[in-house]
Amino acid sequence: MLKSAAKYNLGQVVRHRKHPFRGVIFDIDPEFANTQEWYEAIPEEARPVKDQPFYHLLAENDQSYYVAYVSEQNLVPDETGEPVDHPDLSDLFGEFQDGRYPLEFQLN
Repeated sequence: MLKSAAKYNLGQVVRHRKHPFRGVIFDIDPEFANTQEWYEAIPEEARPVKDQPFYHLLAENDQSYYVAYVSEQNLVPDETGEPVDHPDLSDLFGEFQDGRYPLEFQLN
């Protein structure tokens, strides 16, 4: 059953439930919209269901910055109140305020 609404919002800072990274949401797919190859690369016992929102994140961990694609079931809100340092944030968002990043322009 397709969920009608995403739990998280653009500009929100979230953490991965199992892996040590956090990021800022910059796009949301209402259900899985990546390649089958990407999906099958996830161990079967850890594969998320496809009929849930998937989030595109400007992500960071202790070693690097990257773009992540994460299912809603694997995200939790980041409660640190700390900004994310991803170098591409300023291309999409304004300054970190009140625990989130405001969009600088309208996406689709």
